[in-house]
Amino acid sequence: MPTLKKRNNTNLIRIGKIEIGDGNPVAVQSMTKTDTSDVAATVAQINLLEKAGCQIIRCAVPDEKAAYALGEIKKQINLPLVADIHFNHRLAIIAAKMGVDKLRINPGNIGDIEKVKAVVAVAKERGIPIRIGVNSGSLEKEIRQKYKHVTAEALVESALNNVRTFEKLDFKDIVISIKATSVPMTINAYRMISKKVKYPLHIGITESGIPRIGMVRSAVGIGILLSEGIGDTLRVSLTGDPVEEVRVGYEILKSLELAEHGITVISCPTCGRCDIDVEKIASEIVENTTHIKQPIKVAIMGCEVNGFGEAADADVGLAGGNGIGVIFREGKIVRQVPEAEMVEALLDEIESIAIR
Repeated sequence: MPTLKKRNNTNLIRIGKIEIGDGNPVAVQSMTKTDTSDVAATVAQINLLEKAGCQIIRCAVPDEKAAYALGEIKKQINLPLVADIHFNHRLAIIAAKMGVDKLRINPGNIGDIEKVKAVVAVAKERGIPIRIGVNSGSLEKEIRQKYKHVTAEALVESALNNVRTFEKLDFKDIVISIKATSVPMTINAYRMISKKVKYPLHIGITESGIPRIGMVRSAVGIGILLSEGIGDTLRVSLTGDPVEEVRVGYEILKSLELAEHGITVISCPTCGRCDIDVEKIASEIVENTTHIKQPIKVAIMGCEVNGFGEAADADVGLAGGNGIGVIFREGKIVRQVPEAEMVEALLDEIESIAIR
């Protein structure tokens, strides 16, 4: 059984058809990387993200053309749509009127209180939650002057100041994020704010980098927070394909036994006993099972040492060697096939237990 800390008890927030907080499962988000004003390209990418398991999608809104495009995008997609707004409060108002399911703003770069009031008013009128997004690159001038440089304390103070502003306007349909590029700073900031508010927290490491680096930094930061019960939604921010962000997000959740989603491949690290290409086989299985959403544990082992020992609890697996592939289910042998047929045989077994 998992030995993680109990999930923090946060407020219930509805983002379209998705509920977060109040004990709901952690939701996986991503962000489109298309020009939002290009409706066809943006919808196409959102559909790919949905197939990968994305639950909430965010689009950048740099100008009015993008803001108005959200209305048509919303009509063509199934996922809850979040508008990402910076600087121009009018874009947030347009996005809300276009029917988005959530606004993401940094009140500190929206402008004076009257502009914030205008955004809150339209969100309240339409029942749209707002994510207060504070990050290390967008702190208010006075907070930067106070702390001299970006710190976890500075991020938390900025977020809490903005929360108090919203609360004074009688708006509490709030989600908070306080991301930094520094993993330790991000962890410390979320630890601090989680003790001070009941609002749901969206977690992640901002600008984490290219996939091979960003995956590690995100897994460390997000994983630590989740293990401490912190986080209601997450995004893995990678410089690359957003579909990969979704896949990595689920792998983090699955690693902590916080989600069951799709194929989980267990494969041995290989050693001198191995005489099959475990890496190639495992990669082929992963790439050919992305359509399966049912949780299935698949083991791929290079010899008998791990095949029926360490991988005994797998739903289905393969142990290969000496030109033979042994297919097993729940630790029991069901087939033996020539090495050339191992991948096809394993895929057949996986498909036979997948719910369609």
